[in-house]
Amino acid sequence: MMSISIPTVDQVLQALSTVTDPDLKKDLVYLKMVDEVLVGAHRISFTLYLTTPACPLRDQLERDCRTALEREFPGYQVEIKMDVRQWERKGSLQRPEGLGAVILVLSGKGGVGKSTVAAGLARSLSDLGARVALLDADIHGPSQPTLWRLLNQRPGVVNEKMRPIECAGVAVLSLGMLVDAGQPLVWRGPMAGNALKQLVTDTDWGPVDYLVVDMPPGTGDVHLTLAQLLPDSYAVMVTTPHDLALADARKAAAMCQMESMRINLLGIVENMSWFTPIRRPDERYYLFGQGAGSALAEAFNVPLLTQLPLLAHETDGPPHADSEKSEQQAHAGDLPVADSLEWQKSPYQPYFEALAAALARAISVHQASSSELQHKSDSI
Repeated sequence: MMSISIPTVDQVLQALSTVTDPDLKKDLVYLKMVDEVLVGAHRISFTLYLTTPACPLRDQLERDCRTALEREFPGYQVEIKMDVRQWERKGSLQRPEGLGAVILVLSGKGGVGKSTVAAGLARSLSDLGARVALLDADIHGPSQPTLWRLLNQRPGVVNEKMRPIECAGVAVLSLGMLVDAGQPLVWRGPMAGNALKQLVTDTDWGPVDYLVVDMPPGTGDVHLTLAQLLPDSYAVMVTTPHDLALADARKAAAMCQMESMRINLLGIVENMSWFTPIRRPDERYYLFGQGAGSALAEAFNVPLLTQLPLLAHETDGPPHADSEKSEQQAHAGDLPVADSLEWQKSPYQPYFEALAAALARAISVHQASSSELQHKSDSI
């Protein structure tokens, strides 16, 4: 009777070494993304460690692994378990335990849609399978309680630490939750920085893959405080195509590249890039000009991550308070991040899903590059 040769673990690894991570440009075995390989009669199983919790290439990598093994070992059943192996992360002594990558959403000036971008990004990272928290650090104008429909709600307290409010899979915390709606916060710069520091360190974030931070516009004490508290954070810059927004965005982007700040600027988000009536999606009206986002990205050698349009229903006549149609028109520009059903139907959802995927990939590449450089430095 002819004995059936069962492949060895080394042979399985050799087959999987033909699969390359599209972002990191190296094979999965070299990247130590394959572990716990088991081989039995007509069965191969292993764990595939992804480089980011919100990995948009998850299905492609799984498909490529199956193809490589089925080609080399026909007739074998392939079982793949997915997990995430986090890169070693730098931090400060005050950095909360379990806090993953920090993404600062910045803008040079107010009114460009920074808070909306932060909310949409946090919701989409969560939809991709990551554990996400959102910190509203805009001390003087906190918008996240309104966007997430959390007005007049207070965070819980567990073991003398605050607990963010869970909403649609995102842990949301804002200073606006600690004061009455409409109450102004008239603070000097150091007071604002200390309040934010306390908000970060005295909160039980739990294990979080991404902390999205809605930053105040401009540059100031809050930015310095977070740079010291959470070094080596990542950032996206939000601007509109208008010249005034672009001028201030340049200053905020330059702040990221200061060596003392240690903020990794990943790219530019251009908001309000054009206006499109929802019923006429092929039409575009450039209300604030064109090309500003691309020019800013080129100036700082980072990608233009996305362009977000203004989308709205057209009115057929004067609005009426009791008209259901008028109410839909009035809320057409809202971002329904707190409502899962409405969020999936929102015309903005695909834009933010693509943005979240692009940022997850960019962070993964940056962390891998930093880890490799650190490994080489330690070897010298």
